[in-house]
Amino acid sequence: PHTGMADFREVFAKAKHIAIITGAGVSAESGVPTFRGAGGFWRKWQAQELATPGAFARNPSRVWEFYHYRREVMLSKHPNPAHIAIAECEKRLSKQGRSVVVITQNIDELHRKAGTKHLLEIHGSLFKTRCTSCGNVAANYKSPICPALAGKGAPDPGTEDAAIPVEDLPQCEQDGCNGLLRPHVVWFGEALDPDILTAVEKELDICDLCLVVGTSSVVYPAAMFAPQVSARGVPVAEFNMEATPATDRFRFHFPGPCGTTLPPALARHETEIIS
Repeated sequence: PHTGMADFREVFAKAKHIAIITGAGVSAESGVPTFRGAGGFWRKWQAQELATPGAFARNPSRVWEFYHYRREVMLSKHPNPAHIAIAECEKRLSKQGRSVVVITQNIDELHRKAGTKHLLEIHGSLFKTRCTSCGNVAANYKSPICPALAGKGAPDPGTEDAAIPVEDLPQCEQDGCNGLLRPHVVWFGEALDPDILTAVEKELDICDLCLVVGTSSVVYPAAMFAPQVSARGVPVAEFNMEATPATDRFRFHFPGPCGTTLPPALARHETEIIS
């Protein structure tokens, strides 16, 4: 792949439909714990031991402590220059009849906080809940999410489980339901929402430039999105700390922190007509 920014900028200036696929690397620069790789523990568990339907069935209190901790951490975090560059690019290009869509694996809503409008959250959101009884999905920004979780969720290994009774965990507020709520996120072993996948496929079919930002390109099916676009001859630019298993399939690769590499890549090109 090329590392020539001027070449990328020429492609960018002509693109009408830009798809930007983002992963944990974008959020890491905002100080968001990624829970992947070495050291990715909460207490003595790795995320993939807690983020499963089985873990929630066995111990909903522990799983809710984990997600409560993550929600509280996120409430103190802010979008970084990469999130802001993407949101500003979308806003600017929309005035030129061009479109930007962000397809994110992140569940932290930092793209939304930065002002991104056209957002597909393929793994759900920390700030949405889903009822295990009636299935209702609702936005939820309460802090704490329920009184019993106040002050709970500390990540250090010595912390005892809070062992909160199920009836004191977050409950559905739909009329007369009171079902147990779960985080509206896609857990290990669960399928992605088919409606969101259909929307993603439509965007990838029409895009004429694709950016892959801060993703390891190993989590499926998201790892296949950019290679599929590249296979039909559309330029793909990867912005990541290091090369990934997919790097060789892409036209451009820009190593380094996304907060440093992305803003100049998405800044206004001198050929852009601003009305």
